[in-house]
Amino acid sequence: MIARLLGEKILAWSKQYPVVTVTGPRQSGKTTLCKALFPLKPYVSLEDLSIRQMAIADPRGFLARYPNGAVLDEIQRAPDLCSSIQTIVDDRNEAGMFILTGSQQFELMGGVSQSLAGRTAIARLLPLSYRELHDAGTIGSDNSLDSILQTGFYPRIHAMHLDPSEAMSFYVSTYIERDVRQLLNIKDLSKFETFVRLLAGRSGQLLNASSVAADCGISHATAASWIGVLEQSAIIYLLRPYFINIGKRLLKSPKLYFLDSGLLCYLLGIHSAAHLQAHPLRGPIFESFVVAELLKSRFNAGLSDIFSFYRDSKGLEVDILAIDAGTTLLCEIKSSATFHADFMSSIDRLADFLPRPCAKALVLGNTDDPYRYKECMIHGYPHIYRMLDSRV
Repeated sequence: MIARLLGEKILAWSKQYPVVTVTGPRQSGKTTLCKALFPLKPYVSLEDLSIRQMAIADPRGFLARYPNGAVLDEIQRAPDLCSSIQTIVDDRNEAGMFILTGSQQFELMGGVSQSLAGRTAIARLLPLSYRELHDAGTIGSDNSLDSILQTGFYPRIHAMHLDPSEAMSFYVSTYIERDVRQLLNIKDLSKFETFVRLLAGRSGQLLNASSVAADCGISHATAASWIGVLEQSAIIYLLRPYFINIGKRLLKSPKLYFLDSGLLCYLLGIHSAAHLQAHPLRGPIFESFVVAELLKSRFNAGLSDIFSFYRDSKGLEVDILAIDAGTTLLCEIKSSATFHADFMSSIDRLADFLPRPCAKALVLGNTDDPYRYKECMIHGYPHIYRMLDSRV
């Protein structure tokens, strides 16, 4: 198993909280990680129909079979268990009794927030990070950037050496058939798949739900509902714009990103590194990869999302703006392997009128070690996590 950076935080939280809840997209490695971290705990999969029926019919009786707790996989399949777990952990007052996992965050988090508030830590596990793959020796110097992006970061692809296009084809089919049909009651699944592919073509752009809805032949309300499910299930990520007035931040259009470059490539019909190298959307695909890596760095450290972007009416735009501990990080993302000083022009202009000290960073499509150019740190893509370690 490839070591997951989030594992250290999960173990630490299991010594502080009676329940640890691990969420994330399907096939991100939640089950494998929890089994490895807690080998002595009974493992119970609520995907098993007979087990799920017992849990739903008699939650308290079902949990009585595990007096010292257990790993309960896909807990959203039996949401009433959360209330019974609350009663048990309040009575026992012991840390690390139950480890819960769930892919459908929108259902799972509702049950958690209602029953386990203050009793559970929330761990968000996204697919593998570049750092995790590199540390495991899975990615070497012979792997081109285009090969890395096209393969993506779902653990099973790397563990089983699967063909990424085939694996993503099965993933999309399973996701649509299993999750989306159940949650949204979609009768025409082909229309939803078309919708997802239309979104893929807009990755890295401002989200215009009305435009996507019109192109797909659905209503704006339907498009908003589908986008919400994709976001909550960690297939896409909506990067919100930065405003000093937080209320405004919630009203303006976010930027859309897919959280796995391999899935994004598949949806765009890119099935080889050579195809990606010459593809007109290579830049947005690289930008999506960098944004996902930044988010993974925060989540793997047990930290929250702090990212936004800046764009004003005069055309000034900066890809990433992150505020933490009184410092503002401004970051631009360029897929070019070659540094040009004009890449920093937007960062420099924005830094001049922000009301706090700014750290400046630039991520390029090369493997160079970080170095400083004037006030800006230049990072090759393997070192994205170091940007956050040192700056935010």
